[in-house]
Amino acid sequence: MRNLVTFFTCLLCASAFAQDAVAACEDVIWLDQSYTICEVSADEDLRLFHSDETGEVMGHFSTINNTLPDDQMLGFAMNAGMYHDDYSPVGLYVEQGNIKSPLASGGGYGNFGLTPNGVFCINDMLNVIETDTFRENNLTCEYATQSGPMLVIDGALHPRLLPGGTSKYIRNGVGTSADGQRAVFAISNERVNFHDFATLFRDHLNLPNALYFDGKVSRLYDSISGRSDFGFSLGVIVGTVKPR
Repeated sequence: MRNLVTFFTCLLCASAFAQDAVAACEDVIWLDQSYTICEVSADEDLRLFHSDETGEVMGHFSTINNTLPDDQMLGFAMNAGMYHDDYSPVGLYVEQGNIKSPLASGGGYGNFGLTPNGVFCINDMLNVIETDTFRENNLTCEYATQSGPMLVIDGALHPRLLPGGTSKYIRNGVGTSADGQRAVFAISNERVNFHDFATLFRDHLNLPNALYFDGKVSRLYDSISGRSDFGFSLGVIVGTVKPR
């Protein structure tokens, strides 16, 4: 009887652990501003999405869910980088090891050009890497998206992100742990400036490197809470895939 009780207790513990493992998103308050953060570990199935097999831009969380096999679904997702008018990525985009768009220096393209910018790289580890470092080391990724500006660079805030900035938008981005085992994605639930958003990653989440994804169009999908922000079509989307 004791063995039977132990067996069912272990089943309940395993079930609770599984639920905790996928309940990755939570709301936090930082500097009196509300954010939703979603943590992903390096052993999860994290991917980037852009176009289907016909080349049609997917653009929406629902489209990705409809494109995945019947036994799979998105766990969490958000937009992951800037895009041109035709929704093509601004800068590097790598999908399943294939370079779909080349690495870019930044130029004058909006916030992307607020250098240094960076790359979010998905391999066995998860890393945000400053663009020049990425280029100089000739790094490769299974999935990668380039965006900008960097928010945190080796523990320091991007030098051009000033306290008290008056430009405020709904913003989203990603930071990674020093050991490459965790990525924490964040979206503001109210309009925030760059500086406050960057300090969320460095001072609240204690992440040494973080990258800005976008503002104004920032959106989040969370299968656990049922949140699925809608709006105009997106470019690159990052998300976890889990059993349906």
